[in-house]
Amino acid sequence: MKHPLLITAACLLALLSTVGAALPYPILPPLFAADASNNLNHFLGLPPKLLFGIALSINPLGLLIGTALLGPMSDRYGRRPVLLTSAIGAAVGHAITAWSLVIQNYPLFILARFITGLLEGNASVARAMLADKLEGDVRVQALAWLNGAVYSGWLVGPLIAGITLQWGVTVPFWVATVALLMTAGMVAIALPKERPSHLSTSWWQVAKSKHSFNLLKVPELKQLFIIQLAYTSGVTAFYDFFPLWLVEVPGYHSKGIAWVTAALCGVMALSSLAAGKPSSRPPLERIRFHAFCAASAVAAVGLGNAWIGIAAIIAFGFPNAVYNAVLPSWCSERFGHLGQGAVMGLISTTFYLANIMIALLGSLLTLIDTRIILVLGALLSMWAAWRIGHWEAELAAKDAAEAAESAF
Repeated sequence: MKHPLLITAACLLALLSTVGAALPYPILPPLFAADASNNLNHFLGLPPKLLFGIALSINPLGLLIGTALLGPMSDRYGRRPVLLTSAIGAAVGHAITAWSLVIQNYPLFILARFITGLLEGNASVARAMLADKLEGDVRVQALAWLNGAVYSGWLVGPLIAGITLQWGVTVPFWVATVALLMTAGMVAIALPKERPSHLSTSWWQVAKSKHSFNLLKVPELKQLFIIQLAYTSGVTAFYDFFPLWLVEVPGYHSKGIAWVTAALCGVMALSSLAAGKPSSRPPLERIRFHAFCAASAVAAVGLGNAWIGIAAIIAFGFPNAVYNAVLPSWCSERFGHLGQGAVMGLISTTFYLANIMIALLGSLLTLIDTRIILVLGALLSMWAAWRIGHWEAELAAKDAAEAAESAF
């Protein structure tokens, strides 16, 4: 397959998959913050904000499991069959989500969000597909474009939700169903069939022995996991709770949340196009700087007034886009020999693990004040930026020692 077609296929897959995942963000905060009670926001008499936190965390839980498994499984069974199966299955998950909203069945809604997340955890497979075929600056640029497509999905998804909500709360989810079926068709056409594997191991054996968390046995990847977990805790605190902040502080509703989210994702998408360009600065130095800038933006939302917070929400897109373009490429170069699918899976699963922890913790802290979880997230991301600087020095010393040994 020619490189332009490969990159286009991966980016379209990322875009269409992310559209479905992004749809609920403008929908859920007003739904669970509504004054009128219903079977969704008063299930078992629990506080609506607690139910909202569970609804936020269950999809990332599915993404966590799916990403940890789908990347390594694609190393074993091939990228194409895993991408096809996950796209069709996620479409079914969105259809179930729409039906659960019609009948106001909270447990079914939670189950549907879990299934959808489980099968939409295929971003690591798309990244691994590019990492397999590309090298050097082309790989960096392609991964940056892939991130741009992901961010464009977060832009298109909330916009579709804001526009189509006037025809019913289920309409955005039916749009997601169609989009993911289109994804499956695109994958079937764009990606060539792969030779069947002659290995006799079952999918369960692969899932049990080849999941991404096995990489934590490698000391360097264990350090990466800790740093990435801290940074993404701040990012997920921002993603999960700035929509609720927009409801509580400036008093926005679904359409207002959708437009602010669109502006944020527009900045991320445009920034990603430039983030992959060659740079004279070392990768970890760029990662550290932009991690600090992203943390500062999250802190400005938690500590600022309505206008400062909105400006910080939108500005957050630039440093986060650069961080997410440079980190996977650096990891691919340094750790790719351990399996590109597993390495990219570890990066993604760390994000989803942080999302689960922050969503559950935030659902409790927002009972006091939504700004608390935002400030806590900012502090965690700032610690990650500080730790990256020390880790960079440790890796440089290790590389120098190994180079000296190999010289003798």
